Amino acid sequence: MTHRRVLSTVAVSIAVAASTLGAGSPATADPGPELHSFVVAFGHSITHPDLDPPGANDWSCRPSAKHPRPVVLVHGTWENRYNNFAQLSPALKRDGYCVFALNYGDTDDNLLSQPEFIKGNGDIRASAKELATFVDRVRAATGTAKVDIVGHSQGGMMPRQYLRFDGGAGKVATLVTLGATHHGTTLSGIGTFVDTLGLLGFTPPVLGAAAAQQVAGSAFLTTLNAGGDTVPGVSYVVIATRYDEVTTPYRSTFLTAGPGATVTNITLQDGCPIDLSDHLSMTYSWRAVGHVRRALDPAAPPPPCLPNAPVV
Repeated sequence: MTHRRVLSTVAVSIAVAASTLGAGSPATADPGPELHSFVVAFGHSITHPDLDPPGANDWSCRPSAKHPRPVVLVHGTWENRYNNFAQLSPALKRDGYCVFALNYGDTDDNLLSQPEFIKGNGDIRASAKELATFVDRVRAATGTAKVDIVGHSQGGMMPRQYLRFDGGAGKVATLVTLGATHHGTTLSGIGTFVDTLGLLGFTPPVLGAAAAQQVAGSAFLTTLNAGGDTVPGVSYVVIATRYDEVTTPYRSTFLTAGPGATVTNITLQDGCPIDLSDHLSMTYSWRAVGHVRRALDPAAPPPPCLPNAPVV
């Protein structure tokens, strides 16, 4: 991604925000509508920053024999639970899963955190502890020993911090990730360029701690990956898109299985070249949804091959 392209993307986001601010109702924790576009869901979340995705956070839900573990959805950096999962959450709910989703990393220590709809920008270690608390709440409410986690971008990588350092290893059966920054990102070279200039340390006051922590070679990622990519007893399913302009290079999302763990690495375009999902649109790809379904239940139908457009 060129600098001009990044600026264009920011400009589009600002335009969407400007056209939506002042419309709609006050922030609410009620479920939002089912939507099938990240751009539309993002726009809706601007004036509804704390919406639950449809189908999520029914605390009276009890898992069935067919789907015995609840599913916890974890959004990405600068996203929120609604705009990340307005399509995936209701799809899983219709399949019969108990679905839960949290907002995390909502700090006030950087400029980008000021809009209420921007989440996931705080220190990833603190966010992992928020996830730990949320998973324990889900387990207590549903009476289950383990959950499955589905996460996008930082939301796929951050649970590995929880698994390794915050007691999650015995509480998670499957971790499904989409475009996760497991080994950091060059952000199409921009992150590396900023680090080369010695400016990486100045990004947290503007973009939040999580942004700097996800740049390839950061101290945070060095510690996270020092013991290998996986922990024993967990099944990992890693979904990538060739058109990812945020987690770059896109293959950096792939994991290598260590002792006692299994890893399945998937590229959306393998066998389906018409899926053009990029980083932001991949959670709105029906093919990606199909892979998530298969990861949670091997008896699920094969993922469909349907077109999906990029956001950028």
